[in-house]
Amino acid sequence: MEASRKFGISPEQYMLPAGEQIRLLAPSGELVPESEQGTSPGHEYPIPDDDILLCAYEALVIGRRINDQNYALVRQGRLAVYPSSHGQEACQVGAALALEDGDWMFPTYRDTVAVISRGVAPEDVMVSFRGDWHCGYDPHAHHVAPQSTPLTTQLLHAVGVAHAAKLRGEDTVVIAMCGDGATSEGDFHEALNFAAVFEVPVVFLIQNNGFAISVPLSSQSAAPTLAHKAIGYGLAGERVDGNDLVAVLAALRRAVHLAREHSMPLLVEAMTYRMQAHTNADDDSRYRDSDEVEQWKEKDPLLRMQRFLSAKGTLKAEDETRISQRAEEVAAALRTTMTTEPSMDPLEIFDHVYSEPTAQLRAQREQLADELARNEER
Repeated sequence: MEASRKFGISPEQYMLPAGEQIRLLAPSGELVPESEQGTSPGHEYPIPDDDILLCAYEALVIGRRINDQNYALVRQGRLAVYPSSHGQEACQVGAALALEDGDWMFPTYRDTVAVISRGVAPEDVMVSFRGDWHCGYDPHAHHVAPQSTPLTTQLLHAVGVAHAAKLRGEDTVVIAMCGDGATSEGDFHEALNFAAVFEVPVVFLIQNNGFAISVPLSSQSAAPTLAHKAIGYGLAGERVDGNDLVAVLAALRRAVHLAREHSMPLLVEAMTYRMQAHTNADDDSRYRDSDEVEQWKEKDPLLRMQRFLSAKGTLKAEDETRISQRAEEVAAALRTTMTTEPSMDPLEIFDHVYSEPTAQLRAQREQLADELARNEER
């Protein structure tokens, strides 16, 4: 393995996750001493520059505001469903900011903040959660695939795009996102195995929030960590504190760099927590204690980042004001869009079934058009 030779260590050392999860910031916002950061030979992660960290903090604040706004919109009946990522935003912001413009992201249904941090307008992202028939944005314009509701199917698509980019000689890296529950799916095995065998530039990001809906990780896997699963496929695996945005950024930026420079896949497991229910249709009190949720509040990624940047002098009062105002503007625009009744054309359902409509499809469209016309005449 080329990367292991570069760092002067064996492939076995390179693939094995560090003994402890990578953490650069303590919950208090203070830098963790170097001896406690969990790094090992070949696994060094430099702290990103201040301008990148400030940009990341702004995306974090906006992401949290969007999560809370969408939760309110669900209760108002303006959204059919919303899988909140409140508490997981650091993983998603880190994934978006680790990529270059020409790279691709393949998100899950819970990765709304990642999609928005990639540059997609929040109101476009939320269209699908209102129940519209399309994903709301142009995947090719943003290099962001539609959010995937079926578990793990997007990982295979991500590997396919990365493989195609390699065959074409394109400078493209793909981040493929999934949760801990997705690692129990067969598609997870197929995606990692194909990526390793064909050495494609894809980074697998597992957001391990402890539960696959109501099923705890202990009922899903007996592996020491999910990062250890990478070894069996011949991939390098790493485990990072998913509520430490600095560490997530550093780990993913390094993973993307290695994938780009060496055309090799990597796996990063980010340890985080879903603070709210799986969706608005879920009662999380049935499978976890409120005390557990309270303990994770102390590890809030937003507060941790705020404390760190403020103490560092990077985040000033005027920055806080500007970022807060921007977050409220985003939330207001989202409310306006979601409380406005959409103009729907029922005939659109026929437009994207086939590139060339079949005779049967044309007949069905004409039948529906005729029925709609008769209803308007009544």
